[in-house]
Amino acid sequence: MRRPVAVRVVGPVQWIVIPALITVAVTILLATPVELFGLNLPEPVIPMVLAFAWPLIRPSIVAPLVLTLLGLILDILTYGPLGLWPLALLAIYAVVLASRSFLIGQDTAVLFAWYAACCGLAFLLAWLVVALVARNPPSLLSLIGQVAPTLLLFPFADRMIERFEDGDVRFR
Repeated sequence: MRRPVAVRVVGPVQWIVIPALITVAVTILLATPVELFGLNLPEPVIPMVLAFAWPLIRPSIVAPLVLTLLGLILDILTYGPLGLWPLALLAIYAVVLASRSFLIGQDTAVLFAWYAACCGLAFLLAWLVVALVARNPPSLLSLIGQVAPTLLLFPFADRMIERFEDGDVRFR
């Protein structure tokens, strides 16, 4: 006789709405002009965590829409060209979604390598767009100052993937 298996269905509130609201709150908090010991707060691109994790958790049509909104909020907060971060975030989402069948169930080291590559792709894309729009390339040191804290956010993406990956067996 088979034992009944409890299937935990995860709704969009748990894996899209709550992480998006947390992302907006932390992004606004880190955008405040505060200096500690003469240094400004780091400015990671926090929505990159979601752009990497969401296609691995569950393919959705809502996630790219929310990423576009988060990217526009990031553009407004950083006074960047409108559409810069939505383009970069959707590029990450598309790359991870295309390689989803390979990445599902991979070791954390493999996921980190892909996360780092996706971050590199997004920042390269953002750097190229800003260089073309401003006709002056941005500083590479400031770019590295934004890439490093964004890479340090990988444990949040990994935890989110671990938490929600088996949440709905229909999407395996």
